[in-house]
Amino acid sequence: MNRAPIREGDITKTVYSHIKEQQYDQAVKILNNELQNFPTSRCALSLLGYCYYHMQDFHNAAQTYAQLTQVCPDVDEYKVYHVQSLIKAGVFLDASEVCTTIENTELTERVNLLQASIAYSQDEVMLARNLLETCSPDAEERQVFEGALLWKEKKYVEAMKLFGDAMNTIGYQADLSYNVALCFYSQKQYGPALKHIAEIIERGVRDHPELSVGALSEGVGGLQARSVGNTTVLKETALVEAFNLKAAIEYVMKNMEGAKDALDDMPPRDESELDAVTLHNQALIEMDDKPTEGFRKLNFLLGQHPSPPETFVNLLLLYCKYSYYDLAADILAENAELTYKNMNPQDFEFLDALILAQSSPEEAYRRFDSLTAKHIEALRRGTKHIQDARKNRDSNAVKKHLAEFDAALSNYIPVLMGQAKIYWDMEHYSMVEKIFRQSAEFCSEDESWKLNVAHIFFMQEKYKECIRYYEPFVRRHTENLLGVTAIILANLCVAYVMTSANEEAEELMKLVEQEEEKVEDPSKPVYHLCIINLVIGTLYCTKGNFEFGISRIIKSLEPYERKIGVDTWYYAKRCFLALGETLGKNMILLKDEAFDEIIDFLDAAATVGKSISTTISPLESPENTPKRTVATEARLLKRFFLKMRD
Repeated sequence: MNRAPIREGDITKTVYSHIKEQQYDQAVKILNNELQNFPTSRCALSLLGYCYYHMQDFHNAAQTYAQLTQVCPDVDEYKVYHVQSLIKAGVFLDASEVCTTIENTELTERVNLLQASIAYSQDEVMLARNLLETCSPDAEERQVFEGALLWKEKKYVEAMKLFGDAMNTIGYQADLSYNVALCFYSQKQYGPALKHIAEIIERGVRDHPELSVGALSEGVGGLQARSVGNTTVLKETALVEAFNLKAAIEYVMKNMEGAKDALDDMPPRDESELDAVTLHNQALIEMDDKPTEGFRKLNFLLGQHPSPPETFVNLLLLYCKYSYYDLAADILAENAELTYKNMNPQDFEFLDALILAQSSPEEAYRRFDSLTAKHIEALRRGTKHIQDARKNRDSNAVKKHLAEFDAALSNYIPVLMGQAKIYWDMEHYSMVEKIFRQSAEFCSEDESWKLNVAHIFFMQEKYKECIRYYEPFVRRHTENLLGVTAIILANLCVAYVMTSANEEAEELMKLVEQEEEKVEDPSKPVYHLCIINLVIGTLYCTKGNFEFGISRIIKSLEPYERKIGVDTWYYAKRCFLALGETLGKNMILLKDEAFDEIIDFLDAAATVGKSISTTISPLESPENTPKRTVATEARLLKRFFLKMRD
């Protein structure tokens, strides 16, 4: 819709009116038009820089203030604004250079604080502290800055005290409350952190209903919620920071649904308006459901400077998780400076060995062995510290050393898994078992260790031993069986069947079926019972009992429109292909009834599978790749079985 032109004498009034109403985007349009006619207008440039800054468009703000300092080289106040914009834009080298050109002695303290901020942002804590010492004790920002430095030095209790003192002096401020919550989070005290977060959110909702907290990204009829933009009010409420921290806590506690809800409850903004931390958190949390989107966002962030320091490491880990080792190697090679800045040496050695295992498993195993020795030494040292503290009856020291031991163990477990995976990929399961037995001294109580030991026993067909590890885990989660990975339940059922404990298998399957019936949301299909039956059916097929095995697989996929998907079809078709190969070699004869059941199933699969792809690549957008669908493959299989029957 075209707006009526502004009368010549009303331009200034209109611009100030927009600024007063925080309609900065409207003011920017008018000011840019004016600058086309008067490119050196001090007033227009000053207001434009102010608007860009409050829109959090710091790159444009920096460019505008750079122009303004050329128009008015003697006004050092504009240079200060220029530095502030450059710092927010992450252009620290230019910001430092501009600081050296500010000569007004009245601005000395302000410049020192800006230089301290630059040093802080570049992790130069000692320089930042030295610059802070030059500021007067009663400087407004000094107390908060001191707290931030203590936090960066991991002195969380002292930092929290300073933030608390600042709030007592100047009253409640959302950003200070967030800083306290962050200190609690850094100490892994999630309860107190969530309490402060809840207060920030409650105040934000009560005082600023216009920020639409809790509005879902998908509104009624699939309409997008209207963006509230990056306003000054949004910044002052610290709602974005609070919701991001809440999402991080839920993520650490493995409550993915809660983490997703925290991000959804954030005041709605367009993707182009999102800050780097929100974009990073979205990428992580949606990785399981939308890996293509997740990788796109993380790669975009890695190209931005600065980006959240976790971006680099998380992108590497996710590439390795999805077996894109070549891409992980490229990222490491292209960002050598980030390996020193954002990764500790042991993490780098672990990822380097993990990537190397694809091309040189022997060398990778040697490196994992070297890493293991370091971790075992740290764990033994931690065990001794705990024993000494217990002898001295020092409960605080015991608590501290136990936390350190848990952290050391959580660092060791991935190294152990990486080393064991080399032999797992070779299907040398006895060697994998040996590696795990060697680590039992420290890991025998770790849940992931016990589950992996169970998997090893299962692959070696030591069913009684694997039941001994699977069963206690499943029993502990009886109240939430759908929270257990489906393959664990499937393997346990198979182990029961193979040890003639059919009643236990049936009982477990009944419990899973009851849990699935309680799921009310039809948009979230559950596959636990389907996978259990698929695995049991596959077992019978491997033993040569194809009629029963295939029948079990077909029944496991009912109702077809809900159960046939990329993964379930992949495992089902393997059994059909194995049956086809056996028939082709004339090793078995199949009854007509079995042929009819197979062809009826393949007809149904062709009907429901028209839009279901048979492959998935997290790095490729579906619209850019030609799809081979379940329907296509079902028709090919049907043609083969019809030939076999005739």
